[in-house]
Amino acid sequence: MNKRTVGLPAPDFDLLSTKDLSSLNERIKLRDYQGKWLLLFFYPYDFSFVCPTELRALSERYEEFKDLDCEVIGVSTDSIYTHRAWIQTLPADNGLGAIRYPLASDRTKEVARAYGVLNEQTGVAERGLFIIDPQGIIRYQVVTDENIGRDVDETLRVLQALQSGGLCPANWKPRN
Repeated sequence: MNKRTVGLPAPDFDLLSTKDLSSLNERIKLRDYQGKWLLLFFYPYDFSFVCPTELRALSERYEEFKDLDCEVIGVSTDSIYTHRAWIQTLPADNGLGAIRYPLASDRTKEVARAYGVLNEQTGVAERGLFIIDPQGIIRYQVVTDENIGRDVDETLRVLQALQSGGLCPANWKPRN
């Protein structure tokens, strides 16, 4: 069951990641991102249809997030070994291919549960996206149906709106 997290401290995490793709022994922790914006997103499955479209889209726009002092982390309940196999498999062969940010493995499902995006019936993370500010407070959350990919333009727009510090009405866009 989803729960409200906006305005609350982000739940802590300490997960194995693909930061070191060869050894798979590098962990990522919430505290590693203190002082930066963080886009933490959950997705259901590696080797699926919608998920790689989202992950590649975020990777293609990764520099725009970096320019906004925002790091990106993808999380699923798949194993770290499955993440590596997916990254090392070409898109033409149903793989993800190389991406520019780490994937983390939440095999215990504790982090997905803490963020309110664990489907308890299937044991799989739902499509949840969280923007966490430099003080570790969740400023934005969205959870979508498993079949619907998220929009990178909208995610960037929301991040910029949050960073503007002002009131941002419907259809607000950053000034060029």
